[in-house]
Amino acid sequence: MSDIMTEKIDFLPGTTTKYPQKLLNLAVTIWFIVTTIGQWAFGIYIIAFYGASTASGELERWNEVLPHGYVKGDWKGNLIVGTHVLLAAILVVGGPLQLLASLRRSAPRIHRWLGRVYVSTAVIVATGGFIMVWTRGAVGDTVQHVSISIQTVYIIIFAWLAWRCARAGQFEKHRKWAMRLFMVVSGVWFFRVGLMCWLVINGGPAGFDQRTFSGPFLTALAVLVYALPVSLLLLELYFYARKAIKPVEITAIALLIFMVAVLMAIGVFGAIAGMWLPRIG
Repeated sequence: MSDIMTEKIDFLPGTTTKYPQKLLNLAVTIWFIVTTIGQWAFGIYIIAFYGASTASGELERWNEVLPHGYVKGDWKGNLIVGTHVLLAAILVVGGPLQLLASLRRSAPRIHRWLGRVYVSTAVIVATGGFIMVWTRGAVGDTVQHVSISIQTVYIIIFAWLAWRCARAGQFEKHRKWAMRLFMVVSGVWFFRVGLMCWLVINGGPAGFDQRTFSGPFLTALAVLVYALPVSLLLLELYFYARKAIKPVEITAIALLIFMVAVLMAIGVFGAIAGMWLPRIG
């Protein structure tokens, strides 16, 4: 966003939208910093936990996090799970880098090649996740399973549109579809951060059963993260605010993005302290 997701916004001297747009740039910059810290922390956790357990041959440790993640004798299923999880590290590390306009300008070849890897990996990981949900006995209820399956459709469609627009030289459209792709690819991360934010604010589980990992809160969270992504709504509001001329609209959207960034920061802190660090410590 601003120099992160798109080009910087230029202002005419004396325009009434100058300061609201600066506020918007500040809000999305904070959002991006929080997201980058959170996603890279998640990537370090993936590599440290799954990579180390895989390298040491202790594949059964996957089941500490993923129920039925490792099934003895099922080498095909285990390969799908392992590939899905370890490739996810590429997405959470490479995703924020792809949003940097400065990287796109200074190192376009790196941006293009990383983009190709990101798009291909996103499709592979999403497909692997779909297979895992319906063949490995994933936790949660049917609504959660259907919601994350819908996310797979989003990822495949957005990846194709981002690639097609880039091939056609329609770079403004490409950037928008790439941003939408980033939002839906980050769904699993958003779910974890949202859950940890909820736990921190409530001081523990509320609105769901820890044993079955189901309940009204988790069902609603899955729908709003995967099936009807709030992240996409926030992104479309940002697109609108960049071109809006009413200061009150721009300011309202900037404050909304800032509020979301604060909630995400709480969730990221909770995830690092309560979920990721303890498993790699």
